[in-house]
Amino acid sequence: MQALWMLAAAFFFASMAVCVKYASEHFNSAELVFYRGLLGMFFMWALARSRGIPLATRYPGMHMWRSLVGVISLGAWFYAIAHLPLATAMTLNYMSSVWIAAFLVGGALLMGLLPARGDRPAIPAAGMTQGPLVLTVVAGFIGVIMMLRPTIEQNQAFAGLVGLMSGLLAAFAYMQVMALARVGEPETRTVFYFAVGSAVAGGLAMTVTGVSEWHWKPALWLIPLGMLASLGQLCMTRAYSLARTRSATLLVANLQYSGIVFGAIYSLLLFGERLPLIGWAGMALIMASGIAATVLRARAAPGAPAEEH
Repeated sequence: MQALWMLAAAFFFASMAVCVKYASEHFNSAELVFYRGLLGMFFMWALARSRGIPLATRYPGMHMWRSLVGVISLGAWFYAIAHLPLATAMTLNYMSSVWIAAFLVGGALLMGLLPARGDRPAIPAAGMTQGPLVLTVVAGFIGVIMMLRPTIEQNQAFAGLVGLMSGLLAAFAYMQVMALARVGEPETRTVFYFAVGSAVAGGLAMTVTGVSEWHWKPALWLIPLGMLASLGQLCMTRAYSLARTRSATLLVANLQYSGIVFGAIYSLLLFGERLPLIGWAGMALIMASGIAATVLRARAAPGAPAEEH
């Protein structure tokens, strides 16, 4: 069942990206984050009330940190969607697994340089997995270079770097989502507070970026944007909450990459976007690296979840 929840989440997120793509022609990224949060906040409030779930939390600090990094990642992703082909923006955002693997490799290398008690290496057995992890990280970033090459040729390098940053920050946000699930926070409450954070941060950012002229027809895209985003967050959180075993969590973590497939289909059918062969090859390499990194991390830490969504 958790696999179906993740597939649904991937579909909802890809569909939300379509709404962002259309709406971004009339609204800036700060406005999109604000409206996404505002609509999502009311949607999740109504859902929590119908289920009898209280919204009061004992972990406000954890929700604040999740909202902070999540909102910055969301704004960066929306900017990338507006300025890059949809398939490219989706793939860069899904680099989070490769980033987490890079953190693990960097941390292990740093700790390996520090002598432990008895002058033994700080991570004696980690070398067995560090080599393959390093290869997955390198392959992932080679895939990024391959994907960003067409954008550089089209003077979209800045948007590509912003999209890459969205994946980096998403890694931190996903780790916090998993931490909230471990302490028993219902997924409805977690998604509600992220929506609140999005509305507040987006509103503050609008004081700097300004407010676009309001037109009702393009504004209609904001309604499905908010609903699809909340449904995606809800399904994703639900999937990881139901994944009680390491193998189940591993399956869920890998199924998140179906979002890239959905995004590529939308990109071709709705927007007629054509990536060169090197771009598609880079996308495939990033997907393979992310899946490999997830599997290797699960083997390296049997007691830990494979993915920290």
